[in-house]
Amino acid sequence: MKANLKSLLVAAVLISSIFNFSAKVPDEGMFPLSELSRAGLKQAGLKISEKDIYNPGQIGLVDALVQVSGCSGSFISPNGLVITNHHCAFSAVQLASTPEHNYLENGFVAHSRQQEIEAKGLTIRITDSYEDVSDKILSAVAQVSDPVERIQIINKKRKELASDAEQKDPSIKAEVSEMFIGKSYVLFRYKTIEDVRLVYIPRQDIGEFGGETDNWVWPRHTGDFSFLRAYVAPDGSSAKYSKNNVPYQPKKHLKINPKGVDENDFVFILGYPGRTFRHRPYQYLEYQQQYLLPFTSELYDFQNQQLYNAGKNDKAIELALATRIKRNANVMKNYRGKLKGLRNIDLVKQKQQEDQALAEFIAKSLDLKARYGTLLQDIDAHYKTVFTDAEKELWFNNLYSGIRSIHIARLLNSFKDALAKYPAKQQRSKIFTLNIAKVKEQLEKIYESYHAEADKNIAKHQFALAYQFKDQNTVSTIQRKNFSNVEAAQAYIEKAIDQSRINDKNKLFSEVLNDAESLVAYQDELLTLQKQFAEEIEPFSTELIRREGVLNKLMADYVAVKETFQSKNFIPDANSTLRLTFGYIKGYSPADATYMTPFTTIKGLIEKGNSGDAEFRYPEAIKQAWLAKNFGAYYKKEIDDVPVNILYNMDTTGGNSGSPIMNAYGELIGVNFDRAYDATINDFAWNESYSRSIGVDIRYVLWIADKIDNAQFILKEIGI
Repeated sequence: MKANLKSLLVAAVLISSIFNFSAKVPDEGMFPLSELSRAGLKQAGLKISEKDIYNPGQIGLVDALVQVSGCSGSFISPNGLVITNHHCAFSAVQLASTPEHNYLENGFVAHSRQQEIEAKGLTIRITDSYEDVSDKILSAVAQVSDPVERIQIINKKRKELASDAEQKDPSIKAEVSEMFIGKSYVLFRYKTIEDVRLVYIPRQDIGEFGGETDNWVWPRHTGDFSFLRAYVAPDGSSAKYSKNNVPYQPKKHLKINPKGVDENDFVFILGYPGRTFRHRPYQYLEYQQQYLLPFTSELYDFQNQQLYNAGKNDKAIELALATRIKRNANVMKNYRGKLKGLRNIDLVKQKQQEDQALAEFIAKSLDLKARYGTLLQDIDAHYKTVFTDAEKELWFNNLYSGIRSIHIARLLNSFKDALAKYPAKQQRSKIFTLNIAKVKEQLEKIYESYHAEADKNIAKHQFALAYQFKDQNTVSTIQRKNFSNVEAAQAYIEKAIDQSRINDKNKLFSEVLNDAESLVAYQDELLTLQKQFAEEIEPFSTELIRREGVLNKLMADYVAVKETFQSKNFIPDANSTLRLTFGYIKGYSPADATYMTPFTTIKGLIEKGNSGDAEFRYPEAIKQAWLAKNFGAYYKKEIDDVPVNILYNMDTTGGNSGSPIMNAYGELIGVNFDRAYDATINDFAWNESYSRSIGVDIRYVLWIADKIDNAQFILKEIGI
């Protein structure tokens, strides 16, 4: 399949920097850098100039910001030291760990640069510059009405512009990000650093204190931080891991303020928020509430049960599956929080009422009626089509990520097809030799989190789901096999996996991938099944591309007329590009007769540990230091303790993990890592009364580094 089916319908939306907006008090919004002067930062409490944050052609705080794979982070020393979240480095720590050297469980402190460990799989990306290219893209489709042709031209033009930018400057990677669907596009230029190393990772019972029980929950007591370092070649160019590489020297690094903040202090965040979907019609939220959120959360819950069982008696398997389990669990709880939020505030009904008011507004204007008279009906018709086969779409979205055996079968079939194009043995052998290393590298990545027994159970579950689909949700590949009942469908996929060489990596590599002829000759039921799925997916994928084209035009019109209706431009939605949000250190009342204060303490951490729950274990050294009142310079008088986590009313979402929390002077006072459970709905709607984000207080980071982990090498480098 050429593209993830999910991505064809769920496109990112975010306002372009060509729009103007203002916020004299903290409000929802993740502001583009070019509009900081209009964001009302000085009135809100910023003590430095907006130009100290971002000033084109000059060095500002934004030059200290990085994207760490799917997270944010910031440089905090002139020698490429980066602070981000523990969970953002989790996969690299897992890959570096073995049962003998379990850095995931025991943590890791490099006391010199020579001791720093390669962070496999992590890259660092820095925003170099950006420009609006909306006119260049939209002019190419000005006369195009066919939705498939329109979206194909737009996507082609985006790739062309990015490619042109990279040819002009080979040192950058370029992307054209869609801001508002079908309406505005911005070309971003990024510098990428490929050599990233682990410097200081707290032990798991600090970095993950509270586990999944506390995930998306306040009060929180998690030391969700880690330190990495960026390395480049001696000439300053990006290079893969090498002992000859040297620490990267950033244009700017953040100053750490070890005094932290107080309640009601002004704070702001710079980072790379993922995606929000606040400018969608009510039917989009119906799709989320009825289909995507419940289907995905329930499926991930089942997958994790199987993965947990696979590793519970084997430490090596547990480590191998840890990242997959953590990612599943995080999404699962997030989606369930969103479901709760959607139902609690009846957001679908609210949006439906907004769209009804918009329809009445259009009907009262002859000009608007002429241009947008059928817009809302067309949107409704689009989503009615989406709803008819939503289950099948979601099932296919999770086919390869869920059933890893079929994912491996897809790679093998693809390689076999490439070899089959060459009739001569000698030619096939040559192509095989040229490509086998890359194929094995791709397979190794899948096998890192593969477990045959768990995979069979997950496959049986997904086949049971598909067997019961009806009407347009029917998965034809499964229905054509005429299974007598659901148990027969499950027995079929279990047998197919059992009898395939795929379930044993060593056999697959030594017997099937030994040479070109061994691979071409190899066949089993699993490979045949994957081909059948691919044949079914192809026309369905084409239909989803058509729908994406339809939606592209509808959403452009929807946003345009809503701007007229509301007499204002919209606060930005997020799309993984660099943004600023601001607010205050502030508690809230999540339920009747409750008030949550904005600081947690070491005392609270110890109290949770008294429960005896394994997720609330913590190092004994923390308790001993606390009892001895060995707080050092990190003590906060108002709470008579060291603050652990902080709460604030800034507008954050996925991707803001690891974002630096800065005070009014642009000094780092914490690291963002989560939202309160009620704020998981931020992706669809932000509200000051319940939207709260969570960060680790820099005083706790420094206290742990100083008093618990003896990370003096780090403290000296950051000037503490």
